[in-house]
Amino acid sequence: MRVGFVGLGVMGLPMAGHLLAAGHELAVWARRPESAAPVVAAGATLCVTPAELAARCEVVISVITASADVAQLALGPGGLIEGFAPGGIHVDMSTIAPGTARQVAARYAEKGIGWLDAPVSGGELGAREATLAIMAGGAAETLERVRPLLACLGKTVVHIGPAGAGQVAKACNQMIMVNAIQACAEAMRLAGAHGVDPAKVREALMGGSAASKVLDVMGGRMARRDFAAGIQSRLHHKDFAILMAEARQLGAPLPVAAQTWQQLNALMALGGGRDDTASLLKVLEPFEGKCP
Repeated sequence: MRVGFVGLGVMGLPMAGHLLAAGHELAVWARRPESAAPVVAAGATLCVTPAELAARCEVVISVITASADVAQLALGPGGLIEGFAPGGIHVDMSTIAPGTARQVAARYAEKGIGWLDAPVSGGELGAREATLAIMAGGAAETLERVRPLLACLGKTVVHIGPAGAGQVAKACNQMIMVNAIQACAEAMRLAGAHGVDPAKVREALMGGSAASKVLDVMGGRMARRDFAAGIQSRLHHKDFAILMAEARQLGAPLPVAAQTWQQLNALMALGGGRDDTASLLKVLEPFEGKCP
């Protein structure tokens, strides 16, 4: 297929590489053209604007940061909507607000353009190994058209429902995961306050009913005090901003998530936004007059 890609960061770059390796004709657009250099060297074509990208592609995939970024890419001046022919498809794999997904889908539908919100779980490792879990919102027939592309990127694809539903599922994923990271931080802090080795506590817990991937990975980072960014905490902070805005709008009580949200706010205030989310542990530790 003729595929476009936008968002060549730590996840997008390997994802684009998988599409090239599978034999698809790849074109890219980047706000910073130098970020596209590796895939251009591998055979992708660099486009000057999103509209140009859409005009030469059947499908454009995006993995970018925020709701406003996706709306601008899709609907702004020189955006994808100006280049797509009827029948084109935009698959957005970012984590954005469900309302933004629905808004973009509605505008596209007016011009006969397909939309899929298909956020992912699995992080940088999942992107590199093409083992992402993909949560899709949009028309079933649109999903079937792009399923061969998604198969290059992930191991599971679940159709959640109409436009925006994929983002609802991703919000649920983030809520469970980051709440669990906070629980790990509190457990490691309790162990440390008792003078007990957190690494030994984690090892014991991994053999019992508290075992989880979060405890394994994030608890391990806490025990080693390895806070170098795997997933920068500012991204989870952004995701929780979406989550809590949805909760307020819907009147949905999310008391545990609200507490985790405050811990993320505190971590941002301490200057830890570019550290791994495992650094939530530092928010619980005695303040020593310096930021994490």
